[in-house]
Amino acid sequence: MVNLNSNVPEGPLAEKWTKYKAGQKLVNPKNKTKLDVIVVGTGLAGASAAASLGEMGFNVQSFCYQDSPRRAHSIAAQGGINAAKNYQNDGDSIYRLFFDTIKGGDYRSREGNVYRLAEVSNNIIDQCVAQGVPFAREYGGYLDNRSFGGAQVSRTFYARGQTGQQLLLGAYGALMRQVKLGKVKINARVEMHDLVIVDGKARGIITRDMVSGKIESHFAHAVVLATGGYGNTFFLSTMAMGANVSAAWQSHKRGALFANPSFVQIHPTCIPVHGDYQSKLTLMSESLRNDGRIWVPKNKEDAEKIRSGSLKPKDLKEEDRDYYLERRYPAFGNLVPRDVASRAAKERCDEGHGVGTGLAVFLDFKDAIAKMGKKTIEDKYGNLFQMYEKITDDNPYETPMMIYPAIHYSMGGLWVDYGLMTTIPGLFAIGEANFSDHGANRLGASALMQGLADGYFVLPYTIQNYLADDISTPRMSTDLPEFKAASKNVEDKMSRLINVKGSKTVDSFHKRLGHIMWNYVGMAREKKGLEKAIVEIQELRKEFWKDVKVPGLLNDLNTELEKAARVADFLELGELMARDALQREESCGGHFREEFKTPEGEALRNDKDFTFVAAWEHKGEGKKAELHKEVLNFEFVELKQRNYK
Repeated sequence: MVNLNSNVPEGPLAEKWTKYKAGQKLVNPKNKTKLDVIVVGTGLAGASAAASLGEMGFNVQSFCYQDSPRRAHSIAAQGGINAAKNYQNDGDSIYRLFFDTIKGGDYRSREGNVYRLAEVSNNIIDQCVAQGVPFAREYGGYLDNRSFGGAQVSRTFYARGQTGQQLLLGAYGALMRQVKLGKVKINARVEMHDLVIVDGKARGIITRDMVSGKIESHFAHAVVLATGGYGNTFFLSTMAMGANVSAAWQSHKRGALFANPSFVQIHPTCIPVHGDYQSKLTLMSESLRNDGRIWVPKNKEDAEKIRSGSLKPKDLKEEDRDYYLERRYPAFGNLVPRDVASRAAKERCDEGHGVGTGLAVFLDFKDAIAKMGKKTIEDKYGNLFQMYEKITDDNPYETPMMIYPAIHYSMGGLWVDYGLMTTIPGLFAIGEANFSDHGANRLGASALMQGLADGYFVLPYTIQNYLADDISTPRMSTDLPEFKAASKNVEDKMSRLINVKGSKTVDSFHKRLGHIMWNYVGMAREKKGLEKAIVEIQELRKEFWKDVKVPGLLNDLNTELEKAARVADFLELGELMARDALQREESCGGHFREEFKTPEGEALRNDKDFTFVAAWEHKGEGKKAELHKEVLNFEFVELKQRNYK
């Protein structure tokens, strides 16, 4: 029996988290030493969680597939992290951050979780400053802020264009302190492949050593997944090449419901695709939209001249440029939310105004340089400009950047309650691995906020509330039948993959899946295309298991085998994403159904029928997943059409 009780405390919005903490169960220091916790993933959510739990006295095993926790994908985040400090004295508050997040997610997230996120955001900045994170500062020494999409205040703290790296180094330092103290053990180059359930509770994981190929079992009183998002289902995305959904997906197949899988974010500020052999895409930070202006040629003839090279963009007269975001959304301009900016770019390109290959728009710093000087722009964005020039061989100080939307973040993920626990007791999901805080679209600079909020300030309370009832549970032997069965399941899957001995590479299947996903489950979706995607993914999955070629040995270093296991999971998740998008007959946030839009082309929600979280239950191989609904009740904000004009 599936229980979708969100367990959000009753009472006033601003008192829910305080009420929860006041009534939570505790574990005394001596008993904490008897309890083991596994944390899978070492990005901002995983590193901060492992460090915090170690500091509290729990015995923590930390796992990552990278060669070091510092290689987690959080390091790639560029623009900043939100917090409601109101240092700019421009009207910000905890409630405003809460409201902007609810509105930015198009009213498809849980009020209690979002308010808690806004509430603890201020603690994150204090924590990170104490760790030595080098946030940008104003001349007088005060922490600086800049604006991000979906907000009319400046609440984003940043470290040039490398905020994720600096925050991760802070969390890594806290983590390694616990390693030194013996409270945390790091297991690098080790990948989780299955979840072990004993008597209905998560009690451990099955892993594969990526160097030796050895399958191993690990016990814990609770398991925490901090494994990030699933954007690589689309093959081309801004995610790290190794980013995958396997830990979350295998947990889903063990009984954890997967929520809102079709809610993926299209980021508007990405370097456009430039060839058939490209393996990933590179993001240009949303922070660039603070000072850069986005435009395309007003006239299609000029766009064609720029595409052919007969006209340089800097030579196009000002009156012949269409600053379309400023024209369509005067109140927010270039800082509209990501889903709005992405669809607007697609619309201009579809109408023939695109540049480059036709699938690009300009991000221009001409006016900002003229106003503030090249040195100021270089101080704020220099490393981003350098990155762009190295990739494209164009100097963005002299010619506008070209950008186009790309797959970025996953708002969907494992369903969790207010305590961040999944539908499997003892299995928690934090950061991007869960669905809880962003609804149908994530505001920029909120990913780092959620990861560190969950790891530092939420999970340490909620997991203790669960473990308080487990202090008398002894450590279990990994020789138990449940561990052996799960281990054999992994061994069988790996053997099956390597013994297909087909003729097509793993990457060829992944690319084909990516084309299906982008064409039918991407920026714009419609019923016929989604139905076609489901059929094509099913056929591709059958072909994969008949004709994939995985060279190398089973029990050895084998990167192709690793990829094959991940792509097998993407092929299953892709179908569920299409089914989720098909059943949601409305447009909201990043989920845009062509059949449901306003006369102006904006997303048209159906609050009467779809104000719910879609949580899917796995019913077995070859069977359709079952949909469960968590109704979203809005007590403190009014449901209304988003307006950024």
